Amino acid sequence: MGQEPRTLPPSPNWYCSRCSDAVPGGLFGFAARTSVFLVRVGPGADVIPGTSPFRVIGELVGHTERVSGFTFCHHPGQYNLCATSSDDGTVKIWDVETKTVVTEHALHQHTISALHWSPLVKDLLVSGDEKGVVFCYWLNRNDSQHLFIEPRTIFCLTCSPHHEDLVAIGYKDGIVVIIDISKKGEVIHRLRGHDDEIHSIAWCPLPGEDCLFINQEENSEELEIPNGKVIAQTPVKKGCYLATGSKDQTIRIWSCSRGRVVTTLKLPFLKRRGGGIDPTVKERLWLTLHWPKGQPTQLVSSCFGGELLLWDLTQSWRRKYTLFSASSEGQNHSRIVFNLCPLQTEDDKQLLLSTSMDRDVKCWDMATLECCWTLPSLGGFAYSLAFSPVDTGCLAIGAGDGMIRIWNTFSIKNNYDVKIFWQGVKSKVTALCWHPTKEGCLAFGTDDGKVGLYDTYSNKPPQISSTYHKKTVYSLAWGPPVPSMAPGGEGDRPSLTLYSCGGEGIVLQHNPWKLSGEAFDINKLIRDTNSIKYKLPVHTEISWKADGKIMALGNEDGSIEIFKVPNLKLICTIQQHHKLVNTISWHHEYGSQPELSYLIASGSNNAVIYVHNLQTVIESNPETPVTITEPYRTLSGHTAKITSLAWSPHHDGRLISASYDGTAQVWDTLQEEPLCNFRGHRGRLLCIAWSPLDPDCIYSGADDFCVYKWLTSMQEHSRPPQGKKNIELEKKRLSQPKPKPKKKKKPILRVPVKQELCDGNEEESVKESSGPVENGVSDQETEEEAREPELPCGVTSAEALIKKRKARSMLPLSTSLDHRSKEELHQDCLVLATAKHSREPKEDVSADLEERLHLGLFTDRATLYRMIEVEGKGHLENGHPELFHQLMLWKGDLKGVLQTAAERGELTDNLVAMAPVAGYHVWVWAVEAFAKQLCFQDQYVKAASHLLSIHKVYEAVELLKSNHFYREAIAIAKARLRPEDPILKDLYLSWGAILEKDGHYALAAKCYLGATSAYDAAKVLAKKGDVASLRTAAELASIVGENELSATLALRCAQELLLARNWVGAQEALQLHESLKGQRLVFCLLELLSKHLEEKQLSEGKSFSSSYNAWPAGSERPFVERVTAVWKSAFSLDSPEQSQAAFQQLQDIKYPSATSNTPSKQLLLHICHDLTLAVLSQQVASWDAAVEGLLRAVIRSYNSGNFTIMQEVHSAFLPEGCDHLRDKLGDHQSPTTPAFKSLEAFFIYGRLYEFWWSLSGPCPESSVWVRAAHRRTTSVEQSQQLDKVSPEETDPKASQPEPSRTLELDVRLTEEGKQMLNACKELFSEEHAGLQNAQRTIAEVQETLAEMIRLHQKSQLCKSTANGPDKNEPEQEAEQSLSSPQNQCKEEKNEPVSLPELTKRITEANERIAKFPESIKTWPFPDVLECCLILLHIGSQYSGFVTQEMQQQAQELLQKYGSTKVYKRHYETLCT
Repeated sequence: MGQEPRTLPPSPNWYCSRCSDAVPGGLFGFAARTSVFLVRVGPGADVIPGTSPFRVIGELVGHTERVSGFTFCHHPGQYNLCATSSDDGTVKIWDVETKTVVTEHALHQHTISALHWSPLVKDLLVSGDEKGVVFCYWLNRNDSQHLFIEPRTIFCLTCSPHHEDLVAIGYKDGIVVIIDISKKGEVIHRLRGHDDEIHSIAWCPLPGEDCLFINQEENSEELEIPNGKVIAQTPVKKGCYLATGSKDQTIRIWSCSRGRVVTTLKLPFLKRRGGGIDPTVKERLWLTLHWPKGQPTQLVSSCFGGELLLWDLTQSWRRKYTLFSASSEGQNHSRIVFNLCPLQTEDDKQLLLSTSMDRDVKCWDMATLECCWTLPSLGGFAYSLAFSPVDTGCLAIGAGDGMIRIWNTFSIKNNYDVKIFWQGVKSKVTALCWHPTKEGCLAFGTDDGKVGLYDTYSNKPPQISSTYHKKTVYSLAWGPPVPSMAPGGEGDRPSLTLYSCGGEGIVLQHNPWKLSGEAFDINKLIRDTNSIKYKLPVHTEISWKADGKIMALGNEDGSIEIFKVPNLKLICTIQQHHKLVNTISWHHEYGSQPELSYLIASGSNNAVIYVHNLQTVIESNPETPVTITEPYRTLSGHTAKITSLAWSPHHDGRLISASYDGTAQVWDTLQEEPLCNFRGHRGRLLCIAWSPLDPDCIYSGADDFCVYKWLTSMQEHSRPPQGKKNIELEKKRLSQPKPKPKKKKKPILRVPVKQELCDGNEEESVKESSGPVENGVSDQETEEEAREPELPCGVTSAEALIKKRKARSMLPLSTSLDHRSKEELHQDCLVLATAKHSREPKEDVSADLEERLHLGLFTDRATLYRMIEVEGKGHLENGHPELFHQLMLWKGDLKGVLQTAAERGELTDNLVAMAPVAGYHVWVWAVEAFAKQLCFQDQYVKAASHLLSIHKVYEAVELLKSNHFYREAIAIAKARLRPEDPILKDLYLSWGAILEKDGHYALAAKCYLGATSAYDAAKVLAKKGDVASLRTAAELASIVGENELSATLALRCAQELLLARNWVGAQEALQLHESLKGQRLVFCLLELLSKHLEEKQLSEGKSFSSSYNAWPAGSERPFVERVTAVWKSAFSLDSPEQSQAAFQQLQDIKYPSATSNTPSKQLLLHICHDLTLAVLSQQVASWDAAVEGLLRAVIRSYNSGNFTIMQEVHSAFLPEGCDHLRDKLGDHQSPTTPAFKSLEAFFIYGRLYEFWWSLSGPCPESSVWVRAAHRRTTSVEQSQQLDKVSPEETDPKASQPEPSRTLELDVRLTEEGKQMLNACKELFSEEHAGLQNAQRTIAEVQETLAEMIRLHQKSQLCKSTANGPDKNEPEQEAEQSLSSPQNQCKEEKNEPVSLPELTKRITEANERIAKFPESIKTWPFPDVLECCLILLHIGSQYSGFVTQEMQQQAQELLQKYGSTKVYKRHYETLCT
């Protein structure tokens, strides 16, 4: 198989005892997030010979939360059955062949932690949960049994392979029990020995205890009596061995006959590359086991760092083991292993599959212990995909798990040849971009704003730019350096620099030679070069044209700006999207049509993709920037925002888009046609990439943690699913894991007042906050530590608060000392008398006074100070700082009080109010300290008010601004600062930006007006895009003098009203600006034409209620006269000068050519634009321009396939034909003569068809051109006449002649009919016939080439998939289909055309086209041969209608130029 679909799946879930399993024959499954992925291993995988024999074949989808357990049914004939358990509380049984649920149960009330399908009872499923409850469920009889053995958390359980009633259960605290389910879960053995979580239990593959020769004396220190309860009549007669692996770093082998441990294996500390492990450090460990079938002396276990060990149990006391893949480094897992499961392939190979924290699934050959293959996986959203332009086939994947993967997609031996880079990343990788020429140079950006460069061919850590973005890096691009502020000459700069666009709206230019230097913000250069004074838009996307001369910037307001190097001169602004631009893509420069390299595709938060052709703008290099408001092509179909776009490198104009509606869509942009739609993802698509080598192959990534490789030829659907919301995607989204809220009685942590809002696409943050959470479960220890303490139950009652409390004493210690016993009080009096009356101080008296501090009230000041100090300390210890402050004030130490209060964060309004007493500087210091304290308490407005009291206005304003109190900050700044102070403008702009982001556009506009940035005010008002907003924005722009913006907005408003058919409102909107007078004329003509069509019941929009202007009807007058009369009365257009001015306004507007997919309302507007130019030209007697305008309108309706509109244009604007125009043009050698001839030809062409249709009914009636009369004929005459008509042209029902006399029509030409048919000679233009023949030849050759390529690809595909005796059949089919082109008649037996012959044909045709004069090629002409066929057909049906001379001329043209198959066939039909 040359190319086949592939899947890079999500990572297997972590910390589960059994979430992967396999069955004989080669089917392996593993749980990943909320589903199970199935992998076919071995010969049945049907992969290319020589590559790794495995393939991801499907997914079991149905759970709504993490899958915690997965097990197959291991009974022959039931290998298609498997079971899953999930955190959603259900156990489901699946059929893997149909991938559907067979049955399910939700018996568990708590989180299920273990699951196993009994190896002996084919319909028994055993599951256990975190509370210790075990359920046995019998599938066939839909019966269950509830068992509660121990009130402990179950970690794993395994059913015995030798006894159908025995189940071994391992608990979180290290206990292992063996139970008998036939005796209501009676415990047979309770095995004690481990002292930490039991991760895995494995039964010995052979029954009995003779298979191992274990020296029992080595465990003499063990107790001789069994641990736990032993039943005298034990069902285990022969006994069996059981192995358990625990977090305590040991493997224990137990004897079931004696219920005791017989061998303990301690895990070794292996020296790995990068240094050994310190045995004293308790490393993260998961110890899983596998006891190989038929090999009782061998046991496989995991180890600390991801290694796998094969233990030799023949000499267990020696602790002998063999390391898997010991000979080749780098084959082992790099982190802990969670699951091991054996698999026997169809060719009887014994394999072992392992899942690990390093996100790899590895397959091991048990015969050699070497790694056969590795399946990588993703642990986060697939944010970015990028193919290397140098190393073809190298696909870089940026994911939310903090890793970059380089997938060599064209590896011959390994379908999943993936290298992983994680050093220096440490965050979600949101953007990637390869250097265009330097091999292995990959730029990456992360969600924390980091930009770095990796050399993928070395093991060095990446270079990181010293300049970080403030928010997520949206996109990266390599482009030529632009002049920056950095020093250094021209020779100092690299040929290409790295540009990064961040979520804060800034684009930075990084020097790849010196990432440690500061990056340059290109907004500075844009502002200087283009002399921009208003606020620059917030940038969201950057894209360089392949030639490095043009840069496109996408903005948050939906606009796209086009800049030209070297100084980033703004040459064009595309005002098409009205929401944030997510992606921009330039068409490649190679291909059959070089002009396509000017196409630029863009997608935004709207679901519509727009393609613009910038060739005219870029080549003309305008002096002032041009504004584009009309797309070249519009691609509609997606139902949610567009996240990524990519042009096919193999086709011209083919585009792939990724969308939040969960699908990827391939488009033919030139035809505006959806080609195929991919719906394989279960989430929203984030990135897309087209294979650089295979035109049929596309890679896509989404928020379902998957990257899919898929083929366009294998897709069933051609367009995205329709409807308000994609129901399938909603179902998929419902099955995404949801974070579980923890039960808390009363959380005490408060949410901060201002939180930073997350970006819309970062809903993944909950799931990706820490390593384990991404794969479904968080580490148990951290979970318990994170729980918040509960509040005490005691709550103060309302009555107690009402009661008046007694005032607290200021001096409680002194008071209590004065309430002691009488003896102590008497002693106080004696000590006090001694102290007061002794002339010299005595030591014993001083000691007594220190002990009796309350006597300070009666002695000196020093003693009083000591007393106050002790009392103050007491207040602080008891939590009453305010009393301490009062005591200090009494003491007179106000400064000390303030310092102490500031240090403890206990300043109050009263203290600060008293601060001036201590002096001015102390007061200022106290106010500043209090303001800081208030900020810590989130009282920012109060803090600002205090800063104002010390005249710190700027600090107060900055404080409020930094904490998002903009309204208050502006009030203060406006009241206290000078009007011209720049701070005020900065406040307005900052607040305006935040309001704009939150969608408060009207208030944001007020802010911009306050900042005298009226341009931004108008733009932000227009952001909502509704009629009222656009009208207000246009009026505002007009008031402030932004005339160009006002005109653009008024036109947008009018177009919105046009969609609602509100003609009056549209005219009022256009009336806002004088420069839109030309557009008013167009809208007026469109209204009159729509009304005209509606009266004729031709308009599609008849069911809509239209609000028409009350213009004078005058419906009896010719249409053009009606139009000019309304223009004169309503718009005062009564002089040639005014008409000329309006013509000049409209002439500069160019609309793209029409296709069959152009919407009817848009088509009518464009046609009316051309017709308005034609009527204005007639007003100023510029007949050349009038002819060209009319012809453009006719060609537009002809190209769109709308014949009705074309005929209405003819009847309204050329009621008498083209003769009056010929008279006006005069000179036959005028430059407009070819255009006139084309117009005349289209007019005749339309009348020819009307004439033909009037004859083609079953009973032609009289009309302008023919008169029909009835005459009776006999049946014999009728049959003779019928014989003359060819059978193909005869209606079978009409060809049955009645036996009686019948009526026959006698049809004759009128004079008008003869004139019309005579005028058809104008259609026999030999020059145009020759040109059209050459163009048809080229188209036919291109179609043949495309068919040959398709058949060749098909034959190659068949060759690689062919098997056995039928191998050559597809090749023969391909050859047969190649030798017989599609449109070949049965009689033709042409040999297959060779490639040189086709090349020769296309060269000759191009040479013929080159010889025709430009005047012939400029203007389209009706198909000459088509007209010949119609005239010959009329002539064959009605003899005498078409002259022999005309018939002869038509036949000659058909013989000479009808070389293509379609004309040959029709011509032969007519001749016969």
